[in-house]
Amino acid sequence: MIKTVTLDRNQKPTEEMIREVREAAKRKIVFDEDSPEMTPGMEKAFRLAAKNRNTQKKLTVS
Repeated sequence: MIKTVTLDRNQKPTEEMIREVREAAKRKIVFDEDSPEMTPGMEKAFRLAAKNRNTQKKLTVS
């Protein structure tokens, strides 16, 4: 399960949010056929794609 939360720039995470992240960090990663473990080649391609995406993002200040 993925849970997405958007914080404003000046907003601090709640104690509950911090607790959830700490609990999730303790859990073991479970791979399956829908979400297999990445091979070194897949991981390299993923990192390159993320790097390219991040360099093309335009920073907007609201």
